This record gives sequence, C-alpha cells and structure tokens, in this order.
Amino acid sequence: QVQLAESGGGSVQAGGSLKLSCVVSGVSEYYYRNYCWAWFRQAPEKEREWVVFYDAYSTPTFLDSVKGRFTASGAYAEYELYLRMESLEPDDTAMYYCAAADRGVCDSGHVAVADFPYWGQGTQVTVSS
Repeated sequence: QVQLAESGGGSVQAGGSLKLSCVVSGVSEYYYRNYCWAWFRQAPEKEREWVVFYDAYSTPTFLDSVKGRFTASGAYAEYELYLRMESLEPDDTAMYYCAAADRGVCDSGHVAVADFPYWGQGTQVTVSS
C-alpha cells in the first residue's frame, strides 16, 4: 500500500518561493520507479486540478499557468518527490497534494483526479499579494 506524506507548505508573499516534498513509503524501489506521480492542488470552492505529472522516465508535464515557474523532480533513491515553486502568485494559493497511480496513467498524456488511487494528506500554500 503506497503511502504519501507532503510537507513544505507555508505562507509567502507574491514573488516568493516554496519547495514541497512528498515522502513515499510502502512500495519497493522497482514499483516506485514504475508509478505515475502527480501534484494536484485545490483552492477554496474550486475543483482539484493537476499541476504536474511525471514518471521516472518522462519529462514532467505542467499545467500551463505554472510553466516556467514550477519544477518537479523525484529523488528515487530517497523515495521522495519535490515540487519547487517560484514566482508564486496569489492564484497559486491552494492545498497541494501528491498522488500516485500506475505508470500507464502518465503514458496516456492526460490525467484526472479519478486516475489516482493514492493520495497524501496535503500541505497548504498561501500566497499574499
């Protein structure tokens, strides 16, 4: 059973940066490298949306509104995923979640909440203007 735990959220002013981490447990390295990983976010009164998705063998696919500002990576030897967010804007304010699914989800080229069976508890990011 995959377990995910996010951290690194906080409150920053517009233009600031944050780095989110997601620690992965409950999976062997082989299966870890064969999962599709994603970061989602959910702002108050809005639907949860994907921010980036990727696996160990592909270039991350980013939501248009965060391209050039966010980077994603995975330290597979340490079972940890990262989301580096720069030039943060008030519209980035949301609860951020990491999620995992079968690698085939990434291969499809488009993802949705329902595609991911494993979720962390989320970490809050608040950006003030």
